[in-house]
Amino acid sequence: MPAKVKKKKINPKFEIYRKLLLKTKEQILGDIHHLADENAGSANDRGGDVSGHALHMADVATDMYDREFALGLAANDRDLLSRINQAMARIEEGTYGICLECKKSITATRLKALPHARTCLKCQQKLESRRR
Repeated sequence: MPAKVKKKKINPKFEIYRKLLLKTKEQILGDIHHLADENAGSANDRGGDVSGHALHMADVATDMYDREFALGLAANDRDLLSRINQAMARIEEGTYGICLECKKSITATRLKALPHARTCLKCQQKLESRRR
């Protein structure tokens, strides 16, 4: 008979953060689908132009800017989605709310503002100052 795999019980104090993470994840997925639909629609609009008129350079530049902007937003969304998935994994593992740098607790205020936070505020400030 195969051994039963014990599923870790989620700490009830982190349930509010899990719900925040899930809500944010749903919003991001909706945004990504919306951006994809918008870009597909604008590409089809331009591709269907059979009038024989050349596109104005300003229109082409605007379209390129819009696409680049949308790609940047999508990249940011993918990064945030990854951070959310990592935070949810930490909830499952029981390591959520612990700074990955100093191993101290992350304040509840910070977690409410950024439920996907990986570091405490002090360590985050150190990381950002190193990047400058």
